[in-house]
Amino acid sequence: MSPDFDVAVVGYGPTGLVLSSLLGRAGHRVVVFERWPDLYGLPRLTHIDGETARIVQAAGDIEFALRDASPKQVYEWRGCDGELLLEVDWSGQSSGFEAHYSMYQPDIESAIDQRVRLYPNVEVNQGVGVVAVEQEPGRVSLVVRPWKRDRDEQWSSGAEDRTVTARYVVGADGANSFVRNALGIERSDLDVEDRWLNIDTECLRPLGPEFEVTRQYCDPAHPNMFMPIGRSRQRFEVAVLPGDDPAEMESTEFAWSWFRERHGLGPDDIRILRQIIYTFSARTADNWRSGRVLLAGDAAHTMPPYMGQGACSGMRDGIALAWKLDLVLSGRAGPELLDTYETERRPHVEVIQRCAVELGRVANLKDAEAAAARDAAFRRGDVPPMPAFPILTTGIVATTADGTPQPLAGTLSPQGVIAVRDRVGRFDDVLGWGFVVVTTTDPRAVLDADHLDFLNSLGAVLATIEPGSAHSFTDVDGTYTDYLAAHGIEAFLARPDFHLYGAGTMLELPGLVDGLRAALGTAEVPPRRPEGAAL
Repeated sequence: MSPDFDVAVVGYGPTGLVLSSLLGRAGHRVVVFERWPDLYGLPRLTHIDGETARIVQAAGDIEFALRDASPKQVYEWRGCDGELLLEVDWSGQSSGFEAHYSMYQPDIESAIDQRVRLYPNVEVNQGVGVVAVEQEPGRVSLVVRPWKRDRDEQWSSGAEDRTVTARYVVGADGANSFVRNALGIERSDLDVEDRWLNIDTECLRPLGPEFEVTRQYCDPAHPNMFMPIGRSRQRFEVAVLPGDDPAEMESTEFAWSWFRERHGLGPDDIRILRQIIYTFSARTADNWRSGRVLLAGDAAHTMPPYMGQGACSGMRDGIALAWKLDLVLSGRAGPELLDTYETERRPHVEVIQRCAVELGRVANLKDAEAAAARDAAFRRGDVPPMPAFPILTTGIVATTADGTPQPLAGTLSPQGVIAVRDRVGRFDDVLGWGFVVVTTTDPRAVLDADHLDFLNSLGAVLATIEPGSAHSFTDVDGTYTDYLAAHGIEAFLARPDFHLYGAGTMLELPGLVDGLRAALGTAEVPPRRPEGAAL
């Protein structure tokens, strides 16, 4: 018997939303199970970067998603005396967007959910949880059951159970993942157990420029911070110390006392939306794939929020899995391609995770003498610099003879504003999402029919800044002209997750295409992808 669906996605947070939307966009039969009956509706993440914005652009309506967002230029860390210790530069642009945004998570989730609902091949089940996972030859069987918070033990009776099958299952069901636990996958732990009170508020008036930055106070007496949530909301966080009473801290009396004494704010300035204590952890699943079941987002890795990259990392998982599952499901790559998911994503996540852990140690230092020494070291410049943001260094990237990535391989591709005939907009919106070849001159001058057939089978976009070609586009804001010139290249080949497979001269482009075919395990030219079915 053939499976009911191609992919079952368990969990409908940012990771599951991205994955479901992009698999639906690629035409696959997708079923989603989320135990909560509705989208969460409150902000948890408050920051995304330009790369993540581009992922949202592929999965939903980016203008709606960022309708209340505000670009941010700096992330401040302040010491015991409130003076500046560290200023993290968030300025610039990335992937066609501002480098960093403060944003309202429900807008992001609604923008993607609205897109998902347009795909007749995607079935979304909310208020339904998974209670059993069993791998069978050629498929995975799931038993699902209605779930309501107000029921005894939160579950309906087993009489309402439903069994569904799928070729693959992705557990994107959070840090306490049922899917991961059902598979018996253990997690490694970096021993982070930070507890912070989170108070989200709506601004009843403009609070002033002080509150437009993200600011961490490394105060040993009571570490705290605040950050904007887009343009019209504000988050405040306070560390829960060993002697603190959590119940008292979750009371509105504590919140108003904190606002008044620390910030001079009262009920005429802000309205409390939510007040909750979170425990931050840094744990990573020992394996992200078991047969036909894969893990993504917090189910695979958690990290404290000091880098603002937890949900961003989950959405990167979603797009990485989407294009790889698409190739496997459509027979254009073998199932071993899915092994490169963890090979690529784990090292990337671990760099961010460890940076977040180290920043957490700075923020949570509670010994006054040690904190004073820390501040002095920062001001002398006696602290190591933060490592560069990670790129892909393994997996589906072009390599040199010794196996190291070629220059630019694994870095992010640019996205600029272009024009094709009478259509003007961001590159991905005008020419589509998927594999991309961008060149200085007509790529058909160096690619033979075999190369072109292979790229066509991938649904790849061919685009050149040279006028007069069938694949020409106008580089409206000069993004591509400047990028190619700055790096001394004439062509690049980008993957659907916007990372470069490789780059080089026009004469090197055929070798890049051959290398990609070999890396995907496609020895022969696969069938042409149907028109309108581009990834």
